[in-house]
Amino acid sequence: MPSSAASANPYVSRLSLVGRSTGLVKSLSGFRKQHHTVPDAVNAVTTAFLGKLCAGELAEEAEGFFQRSKAALAYKRTDLSLEVASPVAVLTAKDFTLELAYALERSNAAGYEVTRTLHSLRDGGLVARPEFNGLFAAMFSGMVFGLAKGVKVEAVIDAVEARGGEDGLAVSYPSDCRHCVLIVDGVAAEVLCDGATLEMRFPKPGSPAELVAAFAAVRSAFALSRNRVLAGLL
Repeated sequence: MPSSAASANPYVSRLSLVGRSTGLVKSLSGFRKQHHTVPDAVNAVTTAFLGKLCAGELAEEAEGFFQRSKAALAYKRTDLSLEVASPVAVLTAKDFTLELAYALERSNAAGYEVTRTLHSLRDGGLVARPEFNGLFAAMFSGMVFGLAKGVKVEAVIDAVEARGGEDGLAVSYPSDCRHCVLIVDGVAAEVLCDGATLEMRFPKPGSPAELVAAFAAVRSAFALSRNRVLAGLL
């Protein structure tokens, strides 16, 4: 693994890797055309309905991750556990936690989204292991990093604009400055900052090692900045 990724290891425990996929509610195995109707709103009732419809798919995927994790990383029974309570499943291993969650799409309740979140990485060296990356190959297209102290979005915007691109950073933002999007030269990802987190969004899915390496490149760009707002972000 590249040294830049390795240098990010002290920060890995604060990273969450996120992948998403979508589908139609009527395509779920629990949906019966003659008995069910497609949701037209998102509320407690339709969310509970989705939980019943997706139970089969959720259980199958979660069990698959359980078995593959056990085999790939030579885990014993006491090293991992799986809890399924549709529409959510949580795989807790000694080195990481993986959450699978189904939810109706806010903009279109006839569709659903599956969010896969890998977090609580307990060993920074884990992302360098081929067996680990094989488990999650091409699964994640986003990475979320919690900012320990938080930051004012306006201060980040002002710091980037004051540098005038000198640090390889550019920024865009809406008029209310509720967040800003940072672009780093040489990194194929957008970095969204909302004051509490940094979220890197990639154009295509990658493995944990690929995402952590890109994160390290962003961290280096901030660290090289002479502006203390940017240098202190990561």
